[in-house]
Amino acid sequence: MLDKTYPYYLANQPQTSKTMLEVRDKYSGKIATRVAVPDAKATEKAIAAAVKATTPMREFKPWARQAVLQHCVSRFTERRDELAEALCIEAGKPIRDSAGEVTRLIETFRIAADEAVRINGETLNLELASRLDGYHGYTKRVPLGPVSFITPFNFPLNLVAHKVAPAIAAGCPFVLKPAEKTPIGALIIGEILAETDLPKGAFSILTVDGKHAAPLVEDERFKLLSFTGGQVGWELKARAGRKKVVLELGGNAACIVDADQGAKLDHVVERLIFGAFYQSGQSCISVQRIYAHADIYDALKRKLVSAVKKLKAGDPKKQDVFLGPMIDEAAAERLHGWIDEARKAGGKLLCGGKREGTMLQATLMENVPDDARVNRNEAFGPFALLAPFKKFSDAVAMVNDSDYGLQAGIFTDSLAHAMRAWNELEQGGVIVNDVPSFRVDNMPYGGVKLSGLGREGLRYAIEDMTEIRLMVMREG
Repeated sequence: MLDKTYPYYLANQPQTSKTMLEVRDKYSGKIATRVAVPDAKATEKAIAAAVKATTPMREFKPWARQAVLQHCVSRFTERRDELAEALCIEAGKPIRDSAGEVTRLIETFRIAADEAVRINGETLNLELASRLDGYHGYTKRVPLGPVSFITPFNFPLNLVAHKVAPAIAAGCPFVLKPAEKTPIGALIIGEILAETDLPKGAFSILTVDGKHAAPLVEDERFKLLSFTGGQVGWELKARAGRKKVVLELGGNAACIVDADQGAKLDHVVERLIFGAFYQSGQSCISVQRIYAHADIYDALKRKLVSAVKKLKAGDPKKQDVFLGPMIDEAAAERLHGWIDEARKAGGKLLCGGKREGTMLQATLMENVPDDARVNRNEAFGPFALLAPFKKFSDAVAMVNDSDYGLQAGIFTDSLAHAMRAWNELEQGGVIVNDVPSFRVDNMPYGGVKLSGLGREGLRYAIEDMTEIRLMVMREG
């Protein structure tokens, strides 16, 4: 149980409500805490406050934005254990992994603090012909204005951070809707932001449901919508009007294990286990498809199955638990159904495959039909499939045979294969000698195809939240 109820935030201020949202412990299913739910007028008030804060935020100096972000770094560090415990309870994330996400939250705000004072422009040489003598060009980046954010349940701290921190660095007031299942992390961030000198109206955090979030998508006063979640993002883009839209919509990440990895299989298996089953596979870049060269396929399969069977599942509050619950029983039931469907269509279950409530065993399969949903769609759970290949070109084609393209991984000692993967894989990122689940918070992160539009990562998000303004000066 968490020891308090939580307010929402409207124009920087905590707000209570008669209507409360129950947040459940994802392992026990018991009510852990409650959060205040805004009334019907709150969204309009939040948007109006953000609009009013546009000029004060634009004039809020870079050093002052940096100071706000540094304050957050300090306070997140002080409240590290509280944040990790709340994350473990509300998301069902094992406590060790929850602590790791708090570390990434701190790092993301720290990087944003650094970026806040180096949002630079450039000098342009305009003297391209004699008629242009004496002309000089200069650019600077200016904040877009009010922006709206919608975030998912699986990283309730760091995916919120990847929107909030660059907005502050860029000087954009924002309205955030966190996931209903995991709002606590965002509200603690709001509590800490409320301690700062941000201009009034600089932020609102509204715990509304999806049907009451329409203005965050459709209202023309917002200049950007950044959404992380499922394929509904394309529908939101269609409704967003003229505003800029950034989408991160998941994937079914693949990993190639090349023929030359025979002596390194223990390391490869360790990373594949992390990539496929960390956070019960509820990550957009979770390893879902493993393609291994035929020469090492059987050895890799034996080692993987053995390692998966050793994973400890259970209460995520225990330090030795690796595999916690899925976010709710409906999610676990969905993936369990897809696994059973693939098995009936000829797929071979290598280990796992059983479900009890929200707990789904770590599952490996082979011989999965190409058209099976666990192959074509995003599993978003503790599942991975194995398949062999003979030629590297076949492995590239297998990875590309997907409607998604977020990140892919390749284990290889061949520079030629690494470069070919980078050149030919239809992905937003290619990770060489590690799993596609690798992410550092300053790198450009995003995908192609159904995986989304645009890139996150602090500097890249700041670029999206600002626009170039040109000045031309003529001498004399």
